[in-house]
Amino acid sequence: MCRRALKKIVLLPFHVLFASSYSVNSGGNVQTLGFWRVSYSKLDMILLGTYCFTTVPSTAPAYPSLPLGSYFDLHKPLLYSKPSKFTSLVINGQRRICDLFDLHQEQVPYEVAWSWQKEIVRDKRAQIEKEGDCNDTLIILQHPPVYTLGTASTVENLKFDMKNAPFNIYRTERGGEVTYHGPGQLVMYPIINLRMHKMDLHWYLRTLEEVVIRVLSSTFSIQASTVEGLTGVWVGNEKLAAVGIRVSSWITYHGLALNVTTDLSPFKWIIPCGIRDRQVGSIKELVREGVGHGRAELHHLNDASLIHITHKSLLEEFSQAFKLEYSYKSISSAMLYERK
Repeated sequence: MCRRALKKIVLLPFHVLFASSYSVNSGGNVQTLGFWRVSYSKLDMILLGTYCFTTVPSTAPAYPSLPLGSYFDLHKPLLYSKPSKFTSLVINGQRRICDLFDLHQEQVPYEVAWSWQKEIVRDKRAQIEKEGDCNDTLIILQHPPVYTLGTASTVENLKFDMKNAPFNIYRTERGGEVTYHGPGQLVMYPIINLRMHKMDLHWYLRTLEEVVIRVLSSTFSIQASTVEGLTGVWVGNEKLAAVGIRVSSWITYHGLALNVTTDLSPFKWIIPCGIRDRQVGSIKELVREGVGHGRAELHHLNDASLIHITHKSLLEEFSQAFKLEYSYKSISSAMLYERK
């Protein structure tokens, strides 16, 4: 879609999605976008994954949640960026700077990370308006157990009474359906200025998926792929990585979640991503089953080691795919949690 046409769409005050056409309503002119559905509302864009539902702007707060006091008492998190033992290659000085908050060993409550992302997006929008550009940002972390719903999510994909939910539930502004986040799952939140990369949401989603595919291939000799019409990364019938994003004024947030050593049992209480006929999987399960025979030594790694090497590979492949050079950043627990 050309930029001129896109500009015409994003200024529309309303958006409509059709249940089976994967189309954009453009003032009466329907434009088919392959197997994707893009919803434009003013300057905000949502790329919705998998099946189509009527979308309603999400203003709902989180559903009643468990108190966080016991979590903090147990974990007493000290959140800071820990440089990894690798250096991103810089090719002819053309790589953009990406501020990296590497919290991959920490379990950051979802609502804290969510609020933090939105604050970064606001700051970037203001900086771009003033200076024309800004550094990109990448946050990598884990979450305590939580369910999240996308803008188009329906409660029919929950297999429990929401009044007695096993974990916190949040309805967010990202695209896609219900998913689960928890320990052992690496979550990446890229907050990047697509104006300086490529103003193409399909390209962005495909590139995120390609990052995971390269990680699985290069690090674990696992051959993964995408599935036409669906988001995420798959190995056979199992989904290892979920993708759901929001884009505001061409600045991305939300992102991808990769199951590394994740306990998959909480997925049984939902229909992940609204897909009934497929399963979820993890790197740990595939490695233990012998999928990917090129790295036999990986079969004996413990959970911490699997998380470490997956995290390192994710950062390497992400920097290569988006041509970024990392600038490691730190944030104190007090500064982060006051955003809640």
